Amino acid sequence: MPGADASASDFNVARARCRQARFLLNHFPPENYNLTMQINRAARLRAIIDALELGLVERRQSVRLCLLAALAGEHTLFIGPPGTAKSELARRLHTVFRDARYFERLLTRFSVPEELFGPLSIKALEEDRYERHTDGFLPDASIAFIDEVFKANSAILNALLTLLNEREFDNGAGRQRCPLISAVGATNVVPEDEIAEAFFDRFLVRLPVAAVSSEGFGALLEAGRARDWTPPGPELTLNGDDLARLAADAAAVEVPADFVAVLAELRQHFAAVTIHVSDRRWVKIVWLLRIAAASEGRPAVALWDLLLLPWLTAPDAPRQAAVADWLAARLGVREAFSPARLTRVVDAFVAQLDAELKANDLDYDESGRLKFSATELAGEIGDAKGGAAAPRMTYSRRRRYGDSHISARVRQVDSLLERIAGYAREIARQRENLAAYAQQSLWLNEGLTARAGINLAATAAAIDELAARASETRAGFLALPRLERDNGKVPEPVAHESLDAA
Repeated sequence: MPGADASASDFNVARARCRQARFLLNHFPPENYNLTMQINRAARLRAIIDALELGLVERRQSVRLCLLAALAGEHTLFIGPPGTAKSELARRLHTVFRDARYFERLLTRFSVPEELFGPLSIKALEEDRYERHTDGFLPDASIAFIDEVFKANSAILNALLTLLNEREFDNGAGRQRCPLISAVGATNVVPEDEIAEAFFDRFLVRLPVAAVSSEGFGALLEAGRARDWTPPGPELTLNGDDLARLAADAAAVEVPADFVAVLAELRQHFAAVTIHVSDRRWVKIVWLLRIAAASEGRPAVALWDLLLLPWLTAPDAPRQAAVADWLAARLGVREAFSPARLTRVVDAFVAQLDAELKANDLDYDESGRLKFSATELAGEIGDAKGGAAAPRMTYSRRRRYGDSHISARVRQVDSLLERIAGYAREIARQRENLAAYAQQSLWLNEGLTARAGINLAATAAAIDELAARASETRAGFLALPRLERDNGKVPEPVAHESLDAA
């Protein structure tokens, strides 16, 4: 089976976590829920994830995002070739929810509505009513898997739009409430037409699924021997009350201003690169991230939750990779203090120091006349006929600066150094936060988290280098030639880009 899992150690880890969750449930019963629900929930979900991943190779992110979508009441679309464990993932997902009814159907261009929504009721027809028997069909399902979903005709897709989005099915003259928790769709390709685009937007999570890589091929063959998979036990499965409590906790999760600012920045970026994300999708994205935070017992969403956005925003693998690149580079790095901007600011001070070192003034003697000298410039002039050896008359000398001038320059550099040091501390805190997030997160993508960590480390190194350059510039201002007596002149501050923009 494609996606069968790697090693026996995974079985031991899953078994240990199941025992841990069972212990917590036994010692912290539901009546003490307010005290222990976060511990119970996180332990149960981690054990559930381990059980779902068991026997699968390179499907870790698919398992986790599919479960997270279901907890948020959203739908998942797998995009990939046959034989990549798409249906297996859906079948496993339904075992997570207690007493959940499961529905599965493979669609073709010849599929008819009866295959999904049930046959017409003969008795209702006799009474001049156009109604269907929906028991055992999609309107009656809690978890549904619809394979080759875009091969359905427009009549089926239009009915599915309402069912997926509103959990209602138009049955005759009335609307029937549907107990659907989550639908999992699968397709090889996404067609580009108006109805398909509207239906595609109903799937909040879009997961490209590829064949197992060369590195995982050996594990796939080895795991193929273990054909039986044991679903999570009843002590781990979730019921309606669990989902309702999670939703209530998610509603109380805070969305910080810096989180919203990055989302707004990403929205502008999408407008520039023509990735369309509807307002409805943005609202659903934030709700899913609230669910992610609540499932881990966090009072607020974290910046690092945004690492899940490639699969929630972009429609295909290439554009998801581009979003991942943007997030890995941007998260934890404020635009106003980006290394590129700081480099330009430090360069402005370096250029000012260089200009002041090279500046000359007219040289006067004690009587007020220009003082000509044959010693200062001759060595700096050369020509093909040996003119460098000849005396040259000059009436200028290196500019000298008063203490007020030098002190003003040093104070401005000191202010810059303070801001650089503050940003270095901020980057260090972000690296610590990312490490803590990675350690306890149920949903993170390890690859993107590692890339974000590498980017923060590179940013920290760049900031340290810029601090060293700024310190050298400060020492250069202190070493400027000085006047014997201070003239009291204070220079205009060095002009540079603002560091207050973000």
